[in-house]
Amino acid sequence: MLRITMLLLLLPPIVCQVDIMRCLRDEPLPVPHDFYQAGGLLIGGIVSQVSYFFNEVSFKEHPSQTIFDVPHVVTKFYSHILALVFAINDINKNPKLLPNVTLGFHISDSYHDARMTYRTTLDLIFKSESFLPNYECGSHKNLLAIIGGLGSDTSFHMRDITDLYKIPQLTYGSFAPDEIQSMEVPPFFRMVPNESLQYKGIIWLLQHFRWTWVGLFVMDDNSGEHFLRILESLFSRHGICSAFTRRIPQVARMEEFINHFYEENLISVSFADYKANANIVYGDPETVLWLRTFIGSQDSGNKESILSGKVWIMTTQIEFVLSGVSRGWDFQMFQGAISFAIHTKEVPGFRGFLQNIKPKRTQGDGFVKDFWEQAFDCLFPDPGMPAMDDDTCTGEERLESLPAGLFEMHMHGHSYSIYNAVYVIAHALHAMYTSRAKHRSTVVGYNVKHQPLQAWQLHLFLQGISFNNSVGETMAFDDKWEMGRGFDITNMITFPNKSFQRVKVGRVDTKPRDGKVFMISDDIIVWPRCFNEVLPLSLCNEHCQPGNREKRKEGEKSCCYDCVLCPEGKISNQTDVDDCFKCPGAQYPSKNKNDCTPKVITFLSYDEPLGITLVSAVVSFSLITALVLGIFIKQKDTPMVKANNRDLSYTLLVSLLFCFLSSLLFLGQPGKLTCILRQPTFGIVFSVAVSCVLAKTTIVSLAFMATKPGSRIKKWMGRKVSYSIVICCSLVQICFCTAWMATSPPFPDFDMYSAKEEIILQCNEGSVVMFYCVLGYMGLLAITSFMVAFLARKLPDSFNEAKFITFSMLAFCSVWLSFIPTYLSTGGKSLVAVEIFSILASTAGLLGCIFCPKCYFLVLRPELNSREQLIRRKH
Repeated sequence: MLRITMLLLLLPPIVCQVDIMRCLRDEPLPVPHDFYQAGGLLIGGIVSQVSYFFNEVSFKEHPSQTIFDVPHVVTKFYSHILALVFAINDINKNPKLLPNVTLGFHISDSYHDARMTYRTTLDLIFKSESFLPNYECGSHKNLLAIIGGLGSDTSFHMRDITDLYKIPQLTYGSFAPDEIQSMEVPPFFRMVPNESLQYKGIIWLLQHFRWTWVGLFVMDDNSGEHFLRILESLFSRHGICSAFTRRIPQVARMEEFINHFYEENLISVSFADYKANANIVYGDPETVLWLRTFIGSQDSGNKESILSGKVWIMTTQIEFVLSGVSRGWDFQMFQGAISFAIHTKEVPGFRGFLQNIKPKRTQGDGFVKDFWEQAFDCLFPDPGMPAMDDDTCTGEERLESLPAGLFEMHMHGHSYSIYNAVYVIAHALHAMYTSRAKHRSTVVGYNVKHQPLQAWQLHLFLQGISFNNSVGETMAFDDKWEMGRGFDITNMITFPNKSFQRVKVGRVDTKPRDGKVFMISDDIIVWPRCFNEVLPLSLCNEHCQPGNREKRKEGEKSCCYDCVLCPEGKISNQTDVDDCFKCPGAQYPSKNKNDCTPKVITFLSYDEPLGITLVSAVVSFSLITALVLGIFIKQKDTPMVKANNRDLSYTLLVSLLFCFLSSLLFLGQPGKLTCILRQPTFGIVFSVAVSCVLAKTTIVSLAFMATKPGSRIKKWMGRKVSYSIVICCSLVQICFCTAWMATSPPFPDFDMYSAKEEIILQCNEGSVVMFYCVLGYMGLLAITSFMVAFLARKLPDSFNEAKFITFSMLAFCSVWLSFIPTYLSTGGKSLVAVEIFSILASTAGLLGCIFCPKCYFLVLRPELNSREQLIRRKH
């Protein structure tokens, strides 16, 4: 009868070989009878790597004897063996999964040594009574599958041999992706995701807590260097910096550990690195022991270690273990540690199975005695020696009384993966046997006596495996031969009795769940006590608060910077921003430059002081103009009114009145109609006024020239000439305004930038060219009038008003020449106020210079308003 063998390799302390033996169902194996002890060398309380195997041998064979006597084992990893035994027992008791087949196992150790790994693997494949590789002499073992490999080095060493014989290997360790992707065909069936997901999880965790200044502790080996290379590249892409990097020596013997321990500056950390409150640790189970020993020795000197009171971020390979001389230690320094752990769920019945483990009840377990003595720090009495009452093991001690560093009563990640791996192989065997039964009608049940199994046949069934385990999770490999839903994120809570509890606070999934691949619950995390339950900061310097920006320090890493205030007109509303930004046009920066405040829409209204002042000025000047017009109408038959071209004076006064009133169109809330009317109205009425002044000046000049003997200009002295000048000059301006309105008329617009805290509602001129054409033409008329009046100012005529027109045009031109640069350099309500002021000033200049002297004579000196007085004044 044959036995099927699987090799299961565990990184912590155990390698065991599991046998699948064909036997009758009435011969169950509660604990497989060939469950035997494997040797291992003590390394600071930690046993070297161990592996588990499954093979085919004669049912009558007995397991070989223990080769090495192990004085110490890592008690915590005994649960790995028990998870394996628990799974095998469940399968053996299940009559539907593998009827007439019973699973068993063997244990071998790799001793952290490649040569030993190769020798052990060859042992399992070929050794019967003598070791002859590639020769099968007498009874032999047909190695069918391998489970194991927390570390990639041992798994790859085993693969060098097993791959030659197409023996499938299942691993439960998370490997670096580069070690797998370089191969055309995946070398392993992996029970957990590779390390690339862990890298992402670390970055997401640091970004979630905004930790940008972190320390790195890595094992000084190839895996550690690979971890550093990948993580540093991810750091640079996500704005995270490593404050320091310390390599932990890889030691294999206690003597090396002690020698390294006394070396100075082994992992020394300067006080400048104290600001790194988050430290990432990558390594294996020995790493925690190493850190605990080193930091504990620093604290024992009555000086506070700068590595104490930190948030430790542990990777999946790391375990919190106690063994040997370290069993009396505690893990207080790791209070609040955050660990990435293999995903696990509590398997029904496993805790009860552990509670039934007793040395007197468990048969064939070569580990239980050593485990019991080391876990409970006692000794089983030797029949030839007297019993010691104070340290004698009774065998009735309770496993649940042990601190978590020695043993845990639940199935954690690695044990859960081992449990699932056993079931994966069992289901693959079930599928293989079922497939054979369908194609061989002569087979009754699983009659495999004439149908020997070959290791290579299992590959196909492993690739297509899919089933739900005992907790309802689907077990199936993807196209990369990878299984597992991701990693759990746990938080470590320590207790005074040297025990601890790991609480699940989040997860990192391979596929989104609830729309997320990363989830963490901040409110249930317990931080190190020194932080007083406040979220720790891990920064090169304090956060730059809103209203400030980061300024990089010369020669420093990008995470080290100074904080400087945002420049004028810019804000920052988040902490630690590289640059400030401007508010949208409808908002303005707050006083602290950390927020944008909505601007208030405003315009030059009648209610504000400036508007009231301008309206008062408009009304006053309009009333004065109307009063002057009334005086002229009342005195229309007097010589002075007649002598100054009465009709042109009336026209000029009416146009000046409209000029004053047109300024009211610039006040109040701009609308579509007011925007269209204001500039054309202003341009046309001003053109009429200036045209009247030009006509008056021209008539004065013509009148003087007509008095010369033989002059023919007398025929041009009629009213038609003056009316023609006014009409023609005004028509040109009307044409400009018509073209303006037809092409690009003014429209209401928002000026968001002239005022800091306001949005000015004003009229956009539309075509700037046409606006300046209107102003330019009006200026041309004014300059022409000024020149004609200037030339005629000394003509000897009592009716000559050229002097007054000269002064009025000089004032008019001065106002509008100063208006243009002021208009170009002003915005918002000030621009509107400047234009209204220019209209009022220029109009008032015309009114005052031309009509005030006349009103003086008409009102205050009426006796001078006679023909005789005018003739006398002439001579």
